[in-house]
Amino acid sequence: MVSRQKERYGGIKWGSAFFGWLTATGASVILTGLLLAVGTAVGLAAAEDISDAQGQTGQNAGELGLAGAISLLVVLLIAYYCGGYVAGRMARFNGLRQGAAVWIWAVVITAAIAIATAALGDKYNVLDRVGGFPQLPVSSDDATTGAIIALALALVAALIGAILGGLAGMRFHRKVDRAGLDR
Repeated sequence: MVSRQKERYGGIKWGSAFFGWLTATGASVILTGLLLAVGTAVGLAAAEDISDAQGQTGQNAGELGLAGAISLLVVLLIAYYCGGYVAGRMARFNGLRQGAAVWIWAVVITAAIAIATAALGDKYNVLDRVGGFPQLPVSSDDATTGAIIALALALVAALIGAILGGLAGMRFHRKVDRAGLDR
């Protein structure tokens, strides 16, 4: 029964993947905001005043950059897990493909925004104006090997999270199918 349903209704459901991408984007904004709030609270609690906090930040810039990069990867992994889960639950079949489709939506929309920003200028850079989106801890002018590696790691973390989430979302339906076939 399940194999007939999969044959008829399986495949990538781009609408489900789009809603998974929306979930991943929202989760990444919320998680990044929470992370920034915790980081600010910890940084200010450890310092006597604002100038002391600024001095400590300057002294520990390398450590903060590494901590920021690791935090970004964790945020992306969790956020895209959530997005993949939503897509996997909505589409029911082939959670791996649904998770990958969530990631594809992210890449396509990011590329479209980058192209529009390049064509129209920084004045129309939506992501900079909205704020709260996870960003790589490097400046946009500093496209070094480290920045390219950080971007590649971010893409891989998002893809892994989306695929694992898609598989987890699909697993729920397999449990329901087994319960239905047992009766």
